[in-house]
Amino acid sequence: MLTLFPRTGRGWLAFLRAELLSCLFPIAVVLGLALSKILPLPIPRYDFLLLWCLLVQILMVYFKKETIDELKVICVFHIIGLILELFKTNKGSWGYPEPAYTKVLGLVPLYSGFMYASVASYICQAWRRLNITLHEAPRGRWDVFLATLIYLNFFTHQLGLYDLRWLLVVAVIGLYFKTYVLYRVAGEVRKMPMAFAFLCMGLAVYAAENVATYFGAWKYPNQHNGWQLVHVSKISSWFLLIILSFLLVAFLKCVKGRGAWLVPGG
Repeated sequence: MLTLFPRTGRGWLAFLRAELLSCLFPIAVVLGLALSKILPLPIPRYDFLLLWCLLVQILMVYFKKETIDELKVICVFHIIGLILELFKTNKGSWGYPEPAYTKVLGLVPLYSGFMYASVASYICQAWRRLNITLHEAPRGRWDVFLATLIYLNFFTHQLGLYDLRWLLVVAVIGLYFKTYVLYRVAGEVRKMPMAFAFLCMGLAVYAAENVATYFGAWKYPNQHNGWQLVHVSKISSWFLLIILSFLLVAFLKCVKGRGAWLVPGG
């Protein structure tokens, strides 16, 4: 019977190593936030962070820690995230109070898209390093339809329409109730329910969000007079964002799989 996590110490070490390597870009983003907080900079902080993220991406590709196809996915998520950021900041959901030359419409610094891209980077890297395969996934284009609804809901509920996040969560659980992930570490094959994987990633991103806002990556309205923990209600938003990210990466892998995207387990 397949178990959720590795059974041996060797398996755990291999699993943790794969997870750490998969988090290289998110870790680099947080490191850049910390350094820009404590070091004197010759340019505005947000501009430094943009250059930092670009440099990290170049180095990851150069040292073959990231493939060109993974870089393409990251660029797609950068654009998706930037569009969402422009809408949300315009509505006052959060803001970027510091000055920068690279702010779009005076609202959103260009580096912000890399924070969404870091989620996609982790998913792509983990998929490759853990040799992930999906089993009993729903057929047809339901995954694309669901991903579209999740993304649109981030916009529509801000316009006064009903917030469908909890209905979408139920839809995800129902649609992927039988779906599970097989991943491989140190010669061991392990099985993880899809919904549990989404929850783990959502909680990890929520924890990262608290670290990021502590270092001033952005500020929620209640953080302008001093840092506070991000409200726990944001976990549901990150849960949906993780699902959106995962489904888009899975869909892109499926599409590229008909062509020449040679990613193990894709």
